[in-house]
Amino acid sequence: MNILVVEDEAILAQTLLAVLEHDGYRPVWADCIGAAWDAMVESEPDLIALDVMLPEGEDAGFQFARGLREAGVTTPILFLTARDTVDDRVEGLDLGGDDYLVKPFSLDEFMARLRALLRRGAQTKQAQLRRGPLEVDFRKRRAGWGGQYIALSEREFALLEQFALNPDRVYTPTELLERIFPGADSGTRVVRVYVHYLRQKLGKEVIITTSGGYRLGV
Repeated sequence: MNILVVEDEAILAQTLLAVLEHDGYRPVWADCIGAAWDAMVESEPDLIALDVMLPEGEDAGFQFARGLREAGVTTPILFLTARDTVDDRVEGLDLGGDDYLVKPFSLDEFMARLRALLRRGAQTKQAQLRRGPLEVDFRKRRAGWGGQYIALSEREFALLEQFALNPDRVYTPTELLERIFPGADSGTRVVRVYVHYLRQKLGKEVIITTSGGYRLGV
């Protein structure tokens, strides 16, 4: 798989390239936004590891991500940055980022997050999930129950998508809070509220409560 590393710190970039090559990936390095756009065309990456602060500006990585999403590019984005405030994480995720790793980070964690995003991307490419009465269309970002499509908000769909991509996994409320509702003032209560919304709209058995948290119920 091709991995695009957009990072202007040469020592860190070379370290990431080395560990990626060691694990069998084909990494491509870009040290600025211009080079990153060129690499998108030439290498067609399966994932982008993207620094936020680049030579073009403190928010250059965020703006690059925005441009990709506005162009319809769905390649997973893993932000790499020393900016660790909740507002920064929320901005990155809202712009279309898929995960956020704060510097300094361990190479083991970097690779684990990369593998998780690649697994998710592979599952999303399946386009649809059908389990019992539930149908999830990942590309059109809509869900149906019993043959009828139901209108979901973006956050409702994001929560359902998390369960649908890993249908046999149990998620703790804290995991769901960090993935779907980072920075929510109400803490894990917001997770319970949105699980309730999904049950109301799609059927009470769509998400079940189990030991340790929640999982897909169909």
